[in-house]
Amino acid sequence: MGGPHVELDATAHGPGWTTPPVEEFRARLAAATAGPAWVVDGNHVDRTAEVLWHRADLLVWLDQPLRVVVPRLLRRSLGRIVRRAGLWNGNREGLNALVGRDSVIAWAIKQHRGHLTAHPARPAGLPHPRLRSTAEADRWLTAFGGAVRRGPGPTPP
Repeated sequence: MGGPHVELDATAHGPGWTTPPVEEFRARLAAATAGPAWVVDGNHVDRTAEVLWHRADLLVWLDQPLRVVVPRLLRRSLGRIVRRAGLWNGNREGLNALVGRDSVIAWAIKQHRGHLTAHPARPAGLPHPRLRSTAEADRWLTAFGGAVRRGPGPTPP
C-alpha cells in the first residue's frame, strides 16, 4: 500500500503488558499514521476511531463467528506459549492468555456480541465491508489486491 503497517496491539501494550493512557495511545497512533498512506489493524475501536476514521479511505471489519475465532486464538496463543515467542515490547504470552481473567479466549467471547453495538457510526461515504466468513474475507482480499494492482478506482465489494 506504500505506507507503514501499524499493529494496534504493538501501540497498546507496553513492557509488562502495561497500557498507556488513552491520549498517549492516540498520540502514538497519530504519529505512526502521519503519512499519506498507512494500514492499521486491531480491535481498539474505542481508542482509534477519532484519530483515524476521518482520515481513512477504507474500514474493513472482520466479523468472523466465534466458532472460527476461538480455535484460531487458541492455536495462535498455544503456539506462542510453546515457542516462547516474543511479542510487542518484550511481552510474551503465558498460560494466563488462555485461562483466568486475562484470557484472550474469555475476552473474545465477551467482546464478540459487544462489537455490534460498540462500534461508533462509520463516517458517511467511507467504504466499510463487514466480512463474516473466511471465504468472504478471501474473496474480498483477492478483489482488493487486484484493485490495488490496477490503481485508483472504486473499492472492491
